[in-house]
Amino acid sequence: MWRLNVVRHKAGRQGISLEELKFKKRAHEKELRQARRDSQLVSKRLLVNEDEDEEGGTMDTMASDQVLEYLQMITIDRDVVNKEAHLRALRKALRSPSAHLTFIKQQGSISVLVTNLSGPHPQCRLEAARCFHELSHSPHREVDPWRLRQATPYLITYLSGQSPKFTELCLYTLANMCPDSENVRELLLVQGVVPALTSCIQIHRYNLAVVEAVAFTFSQLVSANSASGEMIPAVLASGLIPHLLSALTPDPQFGLGPAIECAWCLHYLCCSNVDNGTLVAQGALLQCTSLLVTLGGAVAKGSVMEGLELLIWPLLRCVGNLLLSGPLGALQPHLKDSRLLAALIAFAQVFLRTHPALARESIWVLNNLTADSSVFSSAMLYLNLVPGLIQLLPFSEGINTMVLRVLGNIAHHGREYCVHLAQAGLLSALCATLKMADSEVVTFSLEVLGQLVASDTQLADEFIKQSGLPLLEAIQFNSQETIRIRATHLLEHHLTPLCLVDTSESP
Repeated sequence: MWRLNVVRHKAGRQGISLEELKFKKRAHEKELRQARRDSQLVSKRLLVNEDEDEEGGTMDTMASDQVLEYLQMITIDRDVVNKEAHLRALRKALRSPSAHLTFIKQQGSISVLVTNLSGPHPQCRLEAARCFHELSHSPHREVDPWRLRQATPYLITYLSGQSPKFTELCLYTLANMCPDSENVRELLLVQGVVPALTSCIQIHRYNLAVVEAVAFTFSQLVSANSASGEMIPAVLASGLIPHLLSALTPDPQFGLGPAIECAWCLHYLCCSNVDNGTLVAQGALLQCTSLLVTLGGAVAKGSVMEGLELLIWPLLRCVGNLLLSGPLGALQPHLKDSRLLAALIAFAQVFLRTHPALARESIWVLNNLTADSSVFSSAMLYLNLVPGLIQLLPFSEGINTMVLRVLGNIAHHGREYCVHLAQAGLLSALCATLKMADSEVVTFSLEVLGQLVASDTQLADEFIKQSGLPLLEAIQFNSQETIRIRATHLLEHHLTPLCLVDTSESP
């Protein structure tokens, strides 16, 4: 009945201990995902260099002339060891955002780095890549990603290398360059970034850190509004989807990161509506729903990993949007587990107070499942899930209106469904929602009530016994005309005639 439409970071660093850096990195990445989830913000990643101890003190005191000095020494020094040391010193200087401006304004500075990035010496290539990584994360608009474009052919080429750490560095550098520049995204597409990323995830499929970086890079490429033109079709044709699906399941040792990034990548592909049929055919709907069922069972038992909501969120959006890609009957073979319904309600109940928007999104998917589907509406009754749904009606922030949509979907299938809803306590719950100040809640409550009382006179009589008539009579004075008309219609056609019959038949 009601099927809803598609739902469509930067960090500084200080010189502290390596363990603290790792902890801050994990905490900040969680914040980035939270921001992307809540506000659809672009995000960037700054890798922590774990190969050496970080020195104490901040780099904000680094003088501009030191940056220029390092550039000069890199240019004139022919000794490889010394050149590497100068590049390392420059990279450390670039940890200070204030040094970015000094560097970028120096004529030929990018060319110096590119020369070393493309050179024959591995350590110099690594340090040059780290310098580009620092610049790609710059908070300054003057450090435009387009200025760094000379590095992109080499960063893409190095994705086929065998060093996971270097590959990861190149991936996040490319990813950081994507959000702020459509020109860079178009350039990367022409330079073959999509097949390079697909090949990279194949080569490093057992290295979850690289898998996470690949998925994040793909997300940065396909999240832009313009991506549906050429980028997303290229990704869909690349053979990437099976690799993303295989990485969706969280790894107990590594954590949720790779699964979260793969789920976000799938979400951006789904909400683009470029070719959701291909995604469904390749198993995206089946895999996402299966994982939600597993996570729902764990959540219902009280087993909620820290940050689990950050994985549930994009999975819900994938399923909700894929359900809109065609008639629900055609998607039925990919929706084989009715426990998905229980999982969605479990998410709504568990995250109701801590993440109310996630609870609402869970019911949104439930709405898209039950709309025009007697199979899922019947399953809601058979699994006795309606009482748990009714318990959510007192909660605002769009949760109660979404719940009313689902209840209306179920009632839409006729008298037997309406009777079961009434037996679950819906009539008394509607008496409560009709008193709410939210006009949208009152409107949907009247809609559902109309379906119930029109289906069976006994349900209308039960509503009258629960003092429903005074509620509707009061609503006739509502400030909104559509609400007044609906309430009047219910009184005149379904409820008042029953009262007259009862009066005429009484002794």
